[in-house]
Amino acid sequence: MAHNFKTDVTVDWCPGCGDFGILTSIQQSMAELNIDPLGVVMVSGIGCSGKTPHYINVGGIHTLHGRSIPFATGVKLSNPNLKVVVTGGDGDLMGIGVGHLVAEGRRNSGLTIMIYDNEVYGLTKGQAAPTMPLEQKTKSLSRPNIFTRLNPIALALSSGYSFVARGFSFDMKQLKEIIKKAMNHPGSAVIDILQPCPTYNNINTMEWYKERVYKLEDDKNWNPLVSKENIADADSIFAMSMARAQEWGDKIPTGIFYRNTALDPFPVRISKNVPNYFETVPAEQRISSADGYTVVDAEKTFEDRLIG
Repeated sequence: MAHNFKTDVTVDWCPGCGDFGILTSIQQSMAELNIDPLGVVMVSGIGCSGKTPHYINVGGIHTLHGRSIPFATGVKLSNPNLKVVVTGGDGDLMGIGVGHLVAEGRRNSGLTIMIYDNEVYGLTKGQAAPTMPLEQKTKSLSRPNIFTRLNPIALALSSGYSFVARGFSFDMKQLKEIIKKAMNHPGSAVIDILQPCPTYNNINTMEWYKERVYKLEDDKNWNPLVSKENIADADSIFAMSMARAQEWGDKIPTGIFYRNTALDPFPVRISKNVPNYFETVPAEQRISSADGYTVVDAEKTFEDRLIG
């Protein structure tokens, strides 16, 4: 059965915004994967990207600035059978929320994290985002940017993410395929999505990106997969991926930089300590009776800690 992942909510991003291509790619990905909408939860923070869950016909929550990843982690661990997708801007995930981004790389919970990367804070009038290079001056800045840029791909790799990729919002065919692979990946995935902000960023335009992006998969020798079969080559594959992550300027690579299926995701690690974790997930356990009283015997729970 094919599902319709579009909602009736009016999409009100600026004309020419790369968010439209990202939204369409997400909807097409879910349709082609034939996902049950009841099995997906989308979580967003604050910014233009934060509106994404409003436009996709799945469970969704619009959370606080920079706090989408810890919220999404809670959703995933309370029911590891769900597919949980995070959509956030470069300011949301690489600025105020960057600590949570790094922490989730260590957990590898199984989230799909999409960074809407246009180098500016689009919702708050175009301030420099953490992905903007030093000395760049867009039309929204009164003077050149005085901070150096964060590299989302290099940061995701060094944080331990088991799936790291980059897409381009105006290449929806490639982006759709990346999203599909990320959502089916057992561990946590980061997708850095390059996009123009036609309102505030007059440098990194659609034309600017089209002159520079190239696809890693066009190289027939490119194989960033680490599996249990080639685990001995993991270090060299990681180094190869990190080297490509440094490319920026006249040539900007898109595609999958790294994919590690040999690393157990966090829910699997939990199940080794809690054997029935996947069968009786926390979100489905009964915690109160029909009249609202707790079914947990607190005294029995803490009897070995009672004093006197």
